[in-house]
Amino acid sequence: MIYIDPPYNTGNDFIYEDDFYQSIEEYGENSGQRDVEGNRMVQNLESNGRFHTDWLNMIYPRLRIAKDFLSDDGVIFISIGDNESENLKAMCNEIFGMQNYVGTVVWERAFSPKNDAKYFSVSHDFILVYAKKINNFVIGKLPRTDEANARYKNPDNDPRGPWAADNMTVKTYSATYDYPITTPNGKVVYPTNGRCWFTSKEKMKKLIDEGRVYFGTNGENMPRIKRYLADVQQGMTPTTIWKYEEVGHNQEGRQELKKLFDDKGYFDGPKPQRLMAKILTVAAVDNSSIVLDFFSGSASTAEAILHHNVKVNKNVKYIMVQLPEDIPADSDAYHDGYRTICDIGEERIRRAGKKIKEETGADIDYGFRCFKVDSSNMKDVYYKPADMKQNQMDLFADNIKEDRTPEDLLIQVMLDLGVLLSSKIEETEIAGKKVFSVENGYLIACFDENVTEEVVTAIAKQHPYYAVFRDSSMADDSVAANFEQIFMTYSPQTVRKVL
Repeated sequence: MIYIDPPYNTGNDFIYEDDFYQSIEEYGENSGQRDVEGNRMVQNLESNGRFHTDWLNMIYPRLRIAKDFLSDDGVIFISIGDNESENLKAMCNEIFGMQNYVGTVVWERAFSPKNDAKYFSVSHDFILVYAKKINNFVIGKLPRTDEANARYKNPDNDPRGPWAADNMTVKTYSATYDYPITTPNGKVVYPTNGRCWFTSKEKMKKLIDEGRVYFGTNGENMPRIKRYLADVQQGMTPTTIWKYEEVGHNQEGRQELKKLFDDKGYFDGPKPQRLMAKILTVAAVDNSSIVLDFFSGSASTAEAILHHNVKVNKNVKYIMVQLPEDIPADSDAYHDGYRTICDIGEERIRRAGKKIKEETGADIDYGFRCFKVDSSNMKDVYYKPADMKQNQMDLFADNIKEDRTPEDLLIQVMLDLGVLLSSKIEETEIAGKKVFSVENGYLIACFDENVTEEVVTAIAKQHPYYAVFRDSSMADDSVAANFEQIFMTYSPQTVRKVL
């Protein structure tokens, strides 16, 4: 599942321009975040002639990539206001296909009117829902409420349990299904004008004989089919109107954040946890699910997944993505030590996880890994023959940048080999050298200097699928020469890699 809450393009929203090859200063100036005097601007003003175009150009490539990320039975939920809802739906129809449109939810995000509104006081947002492949998506049912169950009664002591009466006629007329029915007290009834019964005469008789048709207390009313509570216990089909009493409102989301951050809200209108919980339920996420949010903001989605996993005993994973937008220097968050939106999101996950664990006693793992976009770990060591000089030492120089840690190299290797970044990583020591074991020895790596045959042999004896070392790691030429032979002796099936 993917959930995003992108900028609504209200005239106050920051509109991203994607260029990661510029300096921060160049990026800010070229993207319109800073004026000619260097002051930061974060608005896409309506006076801009490309007001809608800039927003659409920002969201379009993200949604194209989002479609590729979705599994075949996956679904995306996109929160949006009135400003761009029509444009967004047209764009989603193009990207995901009109046939994969699931529906539009109207969320009542405000609980009281704004009397200073010029025209209408806007009380709602939209949530557009699209499936990757509509025939593969199975929507999640909502838990039945006491109110819904209260509609089911059992006035005739039917052994099948409580039931609710439902209409037995349809408006699609068929002469075959237009026949008289005699009620228990002898009264003959017909379908209303222009309608007919929903089944054949033979099947209708069978339903009546089985006591599945109700004719009223005196046995003279129009027949109605019994819908049994036992047949609908699996849940309720979600509707497209989500009231704040059921899923919360914007102020509720802000209060939830304040409770975690010592009564400081930091964000205006973060999504409430009840809303996110309903989205997760409707998306039918399970233990194999990964939820992606690439406008993660305060990390409301991450906290909702922690709650969800505890409540329904699931192991849903999440990926949160957020550009490191600077926090204004005059804000409470800045004064409290936070410098970017990402900093707040990370801290929210930590605090929420700790609070859930304390309140529920559940043995949950709320740890996470945080990554930042950076340049390659490797130096540019490619030279043209004409640029090389005799005895040039760079020919044998280390090809890894000086400021990179063993952990940096491990993550690069995991990405290169397709190992999940959420994999279990254990750090051990062999003969004084730091050794990483990923997923119980599936990948073993050592990037320390002066690696001896003892270290290589100990790793080979663990029979990893991948073994990775640094090119400059070997203690001497003898170790380098015997490296392959050691693995051929103890673990010939291991795939060996050298950085």
